[in-house]
Amino acid sequence: MYKTRLLFVIVVSFFFLISGCVTTGTYEKKVKEADNQAKELASLQQKYDKMKADRDQLKEAFANAASEQEKLKENLTELKKKEVEVQTESNTYKQLMQEMKGEIAKGQVTISELKGKLTLDVVDKILFASGQSEVKQEGLDVLQRVIDILKNVKDKSIRIEGHTDNIQIKGKLAKQYPTNWELSAARALNVTKYLQQQGIDPALLSATAFGEYKPVADNDTSEGRAKNRRIAIILLPKE
Repeated sequence: MYKTRLLFVIVVSFFFLISGCVTTGTYEKKVKEADNQAKELASLQQKYDKMKADRDQLKEAFANAASEQEKLKENLTELKKKEVEVQTESNTYKQLMQEMKGEIAKGQVTISELKGKLTLDVVDKILFASGQSEVKQEGLDVLQRVIDILKNVKDKSIRIEGHTDNIQIKGKLAKQYPTNWELSAARALNVTKYLQQQGIDPALLSATAFGEYKPVADNDTSEGRAKNRRIAIILLPKE
């Protein structure tokens, strides 16, 4: 009886021992599987985070590209606008060159165009009598031909500049024009007023006096002084 009971205990103990080993192995297997799953999950999370970061970068790049595209459109519009302006300036230049070719040949008129600035220089002797500021009839005829072209210019400012040589005004004339400043100012104003009277928008017009202080030639010679005594009609971009 005792031996039978001992055998039963041994068998049961062995059974429980075997059962314990199986349970431990299964647990370790599950732990390993869980660990692998955790690693896989962490890897997936890293991939997700990278994809999200890449997506955010793409969104930012797309936004930047859209912004750059908008800037390019604006630049293109501005370039087209400037192209039209340059073409208009060139047409005005060509028209003035054609219209004033006789005066240009005689050295009475010079025309230049540079960086959006078109300048028409007219020597004083075809506009004014000596020492006078009122435009004479011959000068009005010349100005009228210029005005017929300038009437088509709507997007430029028109500045009239008065210039003289460096010979000081003397005698009775000095009472009316004490210095070359006054004479150049009066001449520029009278030309400006005539342009307005002939239909040029006064909002586009301005008059400036430089007197003797902006020469284009040497005042030591009679030829140089003759070039310096002039009215300049200048087309400028609007401010």
